Amino acid sequence: MKIGIVGGTGEIGEGLARRLSHKHEVILGSRDRDRAEETSSCTIDLLTERGCRNCSCSGGTNQDAVDGGDVVVLSIPFKHLKSTVDSLSGFEDKIIISPINPIARNDHFSYQPPSEGSAALALKAMLPETARIVVAFNNVAANKWKQLDEELEYSVAVCGDDDAAKHLVMGIVEDVSHLRAFDAGPLSMSPIIEGITPLVLNIARLNGMKDVGIQFK
Repeated sequence: MKIGIVGGTGEIGEGLARRLSHKHEVILGSRDRDRAEETSSCTIDLLTERGCRNCSCSGGTNQDAVDGGDVVVLSIPFKHLKSTVDSLSGFEDKIIISPINPIARNDHFSYQPPSEGSAALALKAMLPETARIVVAFNNVAANKWKQLDEELEYSVAVCGDDDAAKHLVMGIVEDVSHLRAFDAGPLSMSPIIEGITPLVLNIARLNGMKDVGIQFK
C-alpha cells in the first residue's frame, strides 16, 4: 500500500513512517522538499540499522504525498488544515486519514471544534465528494511515535462513512506496533473521538502521568 503523509516531517508523520515503512511504501510530504528527503533518508538509515532490509520511505512535497499515496494521512495541526488543503489537489477517490484534533490550551486543554462539529467534518466540506475520510490515530501520545524501543499499546477508535475504506485503515492501524483498531461507526462519531484527546491530556497533566492513552477491553 502506498501511504502519503502530508506534514510528514512532524512528530506523528515521521513516527508513522518509522513504524509503517517496513510494510508499506511511505511518501513523506513537506512544504520543504529538502527537509522531507532528509527525514526519509534518516528513517531508512535508522530502520536499516535496526535490521529492516525491505523498508520503503521517500520524501517530497506535500503534493507529492497526495499524488503518490493510495491513502493520504493529514498529519497537520487543525489551524493549518484549510490553508494546507486549499494548496493541494488530487484528493479525488483517495482514502484520507484524519488524526487531527482541534484543541485549545489555557489553564487546561479543551476541545474546540469548528462550526461543522469536528475537524473531520470540516475536512469533509473542503474535499471532493469522492474522497473517503477516515478518522484514526487521534488519541495516541504524540511523543511516543518516534520511540521505536517502546511499543504502542493503545486502542485506536476508527470512524468513517465508507466501510471498505474504514476497514482498510483499521488494517493499517494494526500494522503499527501493538495498536488495536476498533470500529467506532460513521464519521458523525468524529467529535467524540477527537474530544478524547484533550481529556487524556488533562488527566496526564493533572495527575502527574505521562503518555496517557485509551484501551478498550
